[in-house]
Amino acid sequence: ESTHLGDCPICLLPIPIPTSEETLAYSIYSCCSKVVCTGCGVANSLREVEERLPRRCPFCRTQSTEEEINLKEMKRVKANDPVAMYNMGMDRNKAGDYATAIEYWEKAAGLGWVESHYNLSGLYKGGQGVEKDIKKYIHTTKQAAIGGH
Repeated sequence: ESTHLGDCPICLLPIPIPTSEETLAYSIYSCCSKVVCTGCGVANSLREVEERLPRRCPFCRTQSTEEEINLKEMKRVKANDPVAMYNMGMDRNKAGDYATAIEYWEKAAGLGWVESHYNLSGLYKGGQGVEKDIKKYIHTTKQAAIGGH
């Protein structure tokens, strides 16, 4: 049975819900905005290492520089792609820019990307970049749960 993340576009198996923050069961590739299961991502990486191939996306086989990836990501953000907005939020969150991360995640959540609701709930609960807000924490947690997270 599929989760809110859908099925892997390579192996067509349902992408499982991550059991913890450290064990993501999928990767989101910025070149094609595809959510690919960890198994297919690892298999692709092993193939590239064994055959001494350059790193490419396991789905579209695009080889991109960091600059190209960022340009594609911004283009998709401008086109209201919720996966791209989620990715930008993740990048901003890792950089400690919680206010911008919240903006991206709120937009992605509004477009239906459940992972954004889940991440927002953590920020509202811990007060990172925003005041602690139990009502918003409960709301975003419920939205994530309703969406299948």
